[in-house]
Amino acid sequence: MKYDNIVTGIFLSRENRFLAMALIDNITVAVHVKNTGRLKELLIPGAKIFMEDHGKNRNGRKTRYSLIAVEKDNRIINIDSLAPNKVVEDAIINNSLINDLKLYKKEYKYKNSRFDFYYETNMGKPGFIEVKGATLEKDKYISFPDAKTTRGLKHINELIDAKKNGFEAMVIFVIQMSSKKPFTPNIAADKDFTEALLSSNKKGVIIKAYCCDVTPNSIVLASETPVLLDIY
Repeated sequence: MKYDNIVTGIFLSRENRFLAMALIDNITVAVHVKNTGRLKELLIPGAKIFMEDHGKNRNGRKTRYSLIAVEKDNRIINIDSLAPNKVVEDAIINNSLINDLKLYKKEYKYKNSRFDFYYETNMGKPGFIEVKGATLEKDKYISFPDAKTTRGLKHINELIDAKKNGFEAMVIFVIQMSSKKPFTPNIAADKDFTEALLSSNKKGVIIKAYCCDVTPNSIVLASETPVLLDIY
């Protein structure tokens, strides 16, 4: 996934979930935050940030700039909440994620949920994939979520149901940075989600995590990283 017209700046403050203030060429501007998560460990005053400049092609946008990534500890961390789905889709198209792929569809409704991807293999096997973006780095691990997620809990329970009814079911955690650390759910932020994820694994839901290669203007799914569930 690539972005156009990236500019650098300095993060100043977060006004609300969708809006932040930044310094670009010594001018204070409002920027759109493409992630409603807390991101407290990343959006720190003085942090170097990367923004997409929409210029005159705003298409109804209220702000000219969109916050894409943050630099922390000499690494670039993508915080665009739309990026995980896009990089997974790129991997599906390139046949690097699902073996023997016949077709896939986005935003596919199943009972009371809408999963990110539905797919079928040439052998006729149908399946669902739900994608979650992870930007939280805690000690030895990368974790998700950074706050309680009732939507995420619902998705996991529906994946369990889909598996029970004959579908393949998979949740992919996209680590939006380069990292060699394993992934583990963040039980401190959401015990219910963590317990549901552990239960889903025992019931046949596939759980995977991938780190990414990230630059100021791109993010690409890279290598698979270990998922640790037995620490709880």
